[in-house]
Amino acid sequence: MQAMSGLAANSLGVEALKGLLCALIPLTLTACVGASQVPAKTSASAGSTKATPAIRSPDAAASYHFMLGYQAELAQDMDRAIKEYQAALKTDPTSHVVRARLAGIYFSLGDAPQAIRYATEATDGTGQDGPLLTQMAGILASAGQADRAVQLLDRAIALDPASGDPYFTKGLLLLNLKRQPEAEQAIRAGLGVAPDSAVGYYHLGRMLLDAGKGEEAALSLERAIAANVSFEPAYLALASIYESLQDQGRAVAVLRKYLQGVNPKNRDIRHQLVRLSVAAKDYQTARKELGDLLAEDPSDLDAQLRLALLYGEEKDYPKAIDQLNQILKARPTELKIRDYLGFLYEESKNTKKALETYTFNVQLEPSYFEGHLHLGVLLYRLKQLPEAIHHLTKAITINPKQPEAHIVLGLTYLQQDQFDEAARILEEGLSQNPKSADLHFNLGTVYDKLNRFDDVVRAMETAIKLDPHHADALNYLGYSYAERGVKLEQALSLTKQAVALKPDNGYYVDSLAWALFKAGLLGEALTEMKRALALAGEDAVLYEHLGDIYAKQRNLLEAREAWLHALELDPSNIKLMERFRDLGMGDPAKEERIQQAKRRVSEKVQSSSPNP
Repeated sequence: MQAMSGLAANSLGVEALKGLLCALIPLTLTACVGASQVPAKTSASAGSTKATPAIRSPDAAASYHFMLGYQAELAQDMDRAIKEYQAALKTDPTSHVVRARLAGIYFSLGDAPQAIRYATEATDGTGQDGPLLTQMAGILASAGQADRAVQLLDRAIALDPASGDPYFTKGLLLLNLKRQPEAEQAIRAGLGVAPDSAVGYYHLGRMLLDAGKGEEAALSLERAIAANVSFEPAYLALASIYESLQDQGRAVAVLRKYLQGVNPKNRDIRHQLVRLSVAAKDYQTARKELGDLLAEDPSDLDAQLRLALLYGEEKDYPKAIDQLNQILKARPTELKIRDYLGFLYEESKNTKKALETYTFNVQLEPSYFEGHLHLGVLLYRLKQLPEAIHHLTKAITINPKQPEAHIVLGLTYLQQDQFDEAARILEEGLSQNPKSADLHFNLGTVYDKLNRFDDVVRAMETAIKLDPHHADALNYLGYSYAERGVKLEQALSLTKQAVALKPDNGYYVDSLAWALFKAGLLGEALTEMKRALALAGEDAVLYEHLGDIYAKQRNLLEAREAWLHALELDPSNIKLMERFRDLGMGDPAKEERIQQAKRRVSEKVQSSSPNP
């Protein structure tokens, strides 16, 4: 039989269909075929003990086969059900409802052509009722015949305008077809005739949420709960809305209301409560609920994992690691769990165990994308660049559409001064992910190394267009303009935006100070540069910039001190030494503090060199 995955591209799909049919009134047996004829009265001659057999009418035979088919359906014997329903059709070929039953069975079996055939036959002509038309509309919609389905739903509404079900089904179908205004209109029309429908308010709430109307959606879902206090999906959706509105307290209250008033043992709701409590950093509540869940079912993997996540959130890495290792003893092939374990080892600074953990995963499953990615990222951080390249290249081969692997691989080549190769990798990533602002940003930094300034500007502007809050791109482009002394108004605007997004980033503040300096606003530049140093700490470039500002103000004493401090941090800065001499400040190489700095650097290089 043909699988449902072979349906048309605009198909609703099986899961969406279940949503469409969730509120339908099931077809009753008495509606399925013509009423059985009452057997003729028997007559007997005087003294006779043998009754005259009743003559079965065609309708009675159809009813008999229908009953057998329905019993077979209940027993999940679909082959027999089909045979009995087809036998019913032979004696009653006009029965729409038997065809509807066959359409439903073939749909459940994934045989789309047969489902469509019987659904079409069931709805041809007249004599159908609203529930049958609505059910067949769901099947046809799932097969991509949306227009036909809408027509059937309109017929169902005309037959029974007081029923909300066909309105709601029509609304969901239209929503799936991206016809949101019409969908909302249909749902509201259904609520007009069925104002107490929890299902209707639920679907309206979800629709309003998709339209970005969070507050209205919440009100609709609250009405769904008022109409049916046991309607679990409405509680979950309402809690999700409050969470999206950053109102964690109300989200928790909704879930507690369900647990207290409907079903205190609902594990899905309790897991949601745990997740919300962790997000709100209410670790005590989360821990208690997890303890209760695990006491009731020690094998609950989700609860075990959430407990590990809770320990991780609290930065109690030993407990988190122990919890995950306990899970892996019972489930050694759970790759994602071991992947998170590797992350926890990284967070606890146990690099060796992190490497072992990620390596075990890629050995267990060589095509595991996350394993190669995380191993490559860690190796990049450890400066083991050839090994990093191997795993990041493998990750890209497995999943070329994930941008992070391209970014880190590009940075790896950048670390090796292989700028052309870095650009190639990042450009390849953009061919797969043209809307990745991070890829554009990192490609722009590589273009800078290749002295392709026009391309730098283009890449950074694209990153900012894709993500107006991309602080790195704003800062980089602003500093680039300032450094070259061009477009200084834009440089000031861009660096101010970056600082507004991340006011505690000392390097962004340095960029703003440098743009102010280039614009001749020396007093403001000095203030911002001092703030940058307070935020960033000891940094050679920032002290050099501080000296530049003092020198421009003709405050040579302070300039000399700032530049000497910069040279202590980076005694290899030959250009700064030359400027120091050119301004008549003496020879910095003869300063004792600079000589000591050079010795420290030399000793550090010798200690890090491999033994001969």
